[in-house]
Amino acid sequence: MKRHKILVTGGAGFIGSHLCRRLLSEGHDVLCVDSLFTGSKDNVLDLLDDKRFEFIRHDICSPLVLEVDRIYNLACPASPVHYQFNPVHTTKTSVNGTINMLGLARRTKARILQASTSEVYGDPEVHPQPEGYWGRVNTIGPRACYDEGKRCAETLFFDYHRQHKLDIKVARIFNTYGPNMHPNDGRVVSNFIVQALQDKDITIYGDGSQTRSFQYVDDLVGGLLALMESPAGFTGPVNMGNPDEFTIRQLAEKVLQLLPESKSKLIYRPLPQDDPKQRQPDISLAREKLGWEPKIKLDDGLRRTVEYFRRTLK
Repeated sequence: MKRHKILVTGGAGFIGSHLCRRLLSEGHDVLCVDSLFTGSKDNVLDLLDDKRFEFIRHDICSPLVLEVDRIYNLACPASPVHYQFNPVHTTKTSVNGTINMLGLARRTKARILQASTSEVYGDPEVHPQPEGYWGRVNTIGPRACYDEGKRCAETLFFDYHRQHKLDIKVARIFNTYGPNMHPNDGRVVSNFIVQALQDKDITIYGDGSQTRSFQYVDDLVGGLLALMESPAGFTGPVNMGNPDEFTIRQLAEKVLQLLPESKSKLIYRPLPQDDPKQRQPDISLAREKLGWEPKIKLDDGLRRTVEYFRRTLK
């Protein structure tokens, strides 16, 4: 494989840190850019002594001048707690930040990949969700800063592709979990595990019948690499997620099975506004074009994640 100089925005975040580590293991030079708003330098601390790794603290809402030939644009708060904390800045990151990264890719003639999200489908009327589904998103709701920001980022990517012949890739990422998740990010997997480890009641929003599909982070990173190195004519968008569907209640029960010593009980709270009832990817396109599908079962991934949080909380 050709050695590339690769920029990973959001590289100190949950997914970004795993991606940086994988790229280094494959012999690439990696520039990790992160504002540390939700990312943590601790996630890449073990990489700082690697001569092929460089960390730059920077917010991509401001332009960045670098020389690279690959860009993974992952920068954006991705959990409701974080992206609703400063919704205007969340939108700016997805719009202004994306424009800056597309401008950098255009100047350097770099191939650029956008980490989009299953949230572009909103609360879907089609199940499972194929890439051709346009979505059902509330444009003025509390989640819109993230949902609409990511949708606009996709628009910008394809406009740059059509207008400037930019070499683009777009991945729509579904629920992902694993080590390096923030303990207080408000995502369902980290919420349940942390609550169970601390003997706090496990909070289920709604009646627990809403469904999600959970993929382990190593599977996702493999998919992102396969998409980035796919032929230039294949732009995506392509769904990346685990097609195995579980209810939120089933997830909570699995966490408790892995922590039989926990004194936690299940409690129920009202469902937040615009929270989708179903979320499951159709990954036919990823299988056909990339030869990719998740390999790690939920039980195995949860076990690794529980051990990470057990160490972290200590």
